[in-house]
Amino acid sequence: MTDHRLVLGIDAGGTSTRAVVTRLDGEPLGRGKAGGGNPTSHGQAAAGAQLTAALAQALSGVDPADVAAGVAGIAGGQAFAPGVLEEVWKGAGLGCAPRFVGDALIAFVAGTPEPSGTLLLSGTGAIACRVEGGSVEAVADGLGWLLGDEGSGFWLGREAAKAVVHTLAQPDSRDPGLLGELVTAELLGSPRPFRDLNDQAIALVERAQSAPQSLTRLAPAVNRAAEAGDPKALEIVREGARHLVATASRVHRAQGPIVLAGSVLTSEGPLRAAVRELLAAQGYAPVCTAGSGAGAAAWLAAGEVVNPVEAAVHVSLHAKFTGGNPSESTSAPVTPA
Repeated sequence: MTDHRLVLGIDAGGTSTRAVVTRLDGEPLGRGKAGGGNPTSHGQAAAGAQLTAALAQALSGVDPADVAAGVAGIAGGQAFAPGVLEEVWKGAGLGCAPRFVGDALIAFVAGTPEPSGTLLLSGTGAIACRVEGGSVEAVADGLGWLLGDEGSGFWLGREAAKAVVHTLAQPDSRDPGLLGELVTAELLGSPRPFRDLNDQAIALVERAQSAPQSLTRLAPAVNRAAEAGDPKALEIVREGARHLVATASRVHRAQGPIVLAGSVLTSEGPLRAAVRELLAAQGYAPVCTAGSGAGAAAWLAAGEVVNPVEAAVHVSLHAKFTGGNPSESTSAPVTPA
């Protein structure tokens, strides 16, 4: 599929914004990375600035006029005022019309070229979506750290901190083991002297209350402790996996793959393994892992440019765009509604 036309993909989340410019065959020509582009989390001005920065980096070595199509998946994109995203697009020198889609669809497409299936995502938050014909048709959880997001990175961290604090604060306080050691080190930094275990519990509580989102950083500690056989960490992992699979079950239908996305489920470890084991036990297959979100957005953009004769080749190039494993699918390209 040799062609001088280029496509652009953007994946903007709460933590980072990534952009990639590729040829129609998936060969990358430019990449950009900036801070979080979610306007709900960071405000419209800051999020727009990050999108602008990522675009500028990705387009620095190409002529923006050569970009024939672009797709941007933006978490919280509906919070942008009308016209703001279009102005960012024009400011980058792009002449093609932008297509803006939700980050959930991008995460799904990052794992499969199939037009229908289920997304199960666990990162800072947790959500499951049913995708049909390239559109998100049903959603489960994704309710935020205060009211939902069960099995997310935040949930894992909160459960770990809670378990450690409860152990330390008991009248017959005892050492909370490896999980306690890892939680304390992550939340409180360098080793510090405590008068007793109750004093340690108070310090952890104060830190969690002053910066609740910091608990998300404890998710890797839960996996590490579980790998080492820490009983409480293993219990948290098993419960988190049950929550995530239950969330997926609420939207999953028989057809289509399940795509695992988000840092918690794309990183090897006990939680990911437990989720895959539960999915297999329930007969959910195939299970795929999401690759590059920006690459997935670029793949969607390329699908808008290719002609029907090129469509089959376009599907076969999905893995090159996303950096994932070659797909077994031979279905038509996803076209976001």
